[in-house]
Amino acid sequence: MTIAIVVVILLGYLFIATEHVTHVNKALVAILCGTVGWVLFMCTGTSFINAMHAEEYQAFLDGSQHTILSSKMFISEHIFLRYVGQVGELVLYLLATMSIVEVLTNNECFSFIEKWLRRRNTAQMLWLTVLVTFLLSACIDNLTVTVLMLMILRKIIRNAKQRMYIGSAIVIAASCGGCWTVIGDVTSLMVWGKGAVTATNFSAALVLPSIVATVIPTLLIQRKLPEYLDLDRPAYSFRGDDSILAWWQKLLLFFFGIGGLWFVPSFHRITLLPPFLGALCCLGVVWVLNEIINVNRIRTEQPQSISLGRKLQYEVLQVIMYCVGVCLCVDVLTEIGAMRAVAGWLDDNIHNIYLASAFMGFMSSVLDNIALVMAGINIYSVLPLDAVQSGYMESFVQNGQYWHLIALSGNVGGCLLPIGSVAGFALMRAEGVTVWWYLRRITLFAFMGWVASLGTYFLVDHFLR
Repeated sequence: MTIAIVVVILLGYLFIATEHVTHVNKALVAILCGTVGWVLFMCTGTSFINAMHAEEYQAFLDGSQHTILSSKMFISEHIFLRYVGQVGELVLYLLATMSIVEVLTNNECFSFIEKWLRRRNTAQMLWLTVLVTFLLSACIDNLTVTVLMLMILRKIIRNAKQRMYIGSAIVIAASCGGCWTVIGDVTSLMVWGKGAVTATNFSAALVLPSIVATVIPTLLIQRKLPEYLDLDRPAYSFRGDDSILAWWQKLLLFFFGIGGLWFVPSFHRITLLPPFLGALCCLGVVWVLNEIINVNRIRTEQPQSISLGRKLQYEVLQVIMYCVGVCLCVDVLTEIGAMRAVAGWLDDNIHNIYLASAFMGFMSSVLDNIALVMAGINIYSVLPLDAVQSGYMESFVQNGQYWHLIALSGNVGGCLLPIGSVAGFALMRAEGVTVWWYLRRITLFAFMGWVASLGTYFLVDHFLR
């Protein structure tokens, strides 16, 4: 049965990697493979739980009546529910952040970005766009930031080729910006949720490598663009109602929305409660402010403008379902011992975390960085510091090098091809960028930034230690 489960999930990963060819939704594939994997696990679960949870299972049998369904009851109550709880925390956090962003966009809290970025000079426009993307993606999920910036870009720049280059810079900046904070990306959130890193140490170790991985490709992309951009005329609209918020009201909502997300790690450190509760608290505050500020609109039943539309909501929900499916796949692989086998192979044959992370990065560009990083996170357990006996094993303690490099290589390596991240897929849909175009014009730039970021991480880590 182990072989059957592994084959099912590997076939699913193959379909995920070729979504741009098969046009089969990867969220559907991930959910289906995760479900089938757990059903197969349940069919012959006794052998697995005797190998992985022998003492816990025996204690369960001693405290209950022996029945034919004892093994299935143990799996359901003591194994599966534990993983469901972890997945539920991730889903609630993503739903909370998505709702916060929707409230902000509905109140046009990001409208200042278009006015700020509208510059004909290429250098100014490009670097301001990258800076805004990098900072926003540090606290909002990469897909939302990428779609937001691409929509703004389409309103500003008329030339499609110029949008493709700057859109590629946006994808790289969103991926790099999301990997240096524990709330900036799904993979970083998973590493943090596992207890493998602390928020302050994680950001201190990865902020400089992330900046380097963003700056180098941006410099090279700038050389591909003309000195001045072909701008489109700004669209002016007149609204004959009082629904437009004052600038201070937008700023207030923006401050509590983005600032509240930045406070989530501190909330977790102070209360020791799960991060999704901090995000829900932030959502509650923003929602109350929205009700107060828009009281006249609500009383007169005037509809709010939806800046990003239902398309973004649908795409974000797809990402959430995809993450759920990938988590289910990785969890069942962990329970059948496949992850332990992979860890043993890596220890015996590679025994170098930089090479292991580089392999993960290259695979992320072809498969998907979320799937690869989640798998990489679950290959190893977080080791207690007093149990470490060698320099290599020290990389797997809390705040060890392995956890940093997996997050860095997974996110930056996923930029080598547009199919390696959800942000890249958004660029392909929005601007018609093909894998071949991206491979010829952007991949080398992203690779140079990735290599430089690994070198920067080595120097920073050496200095901090």
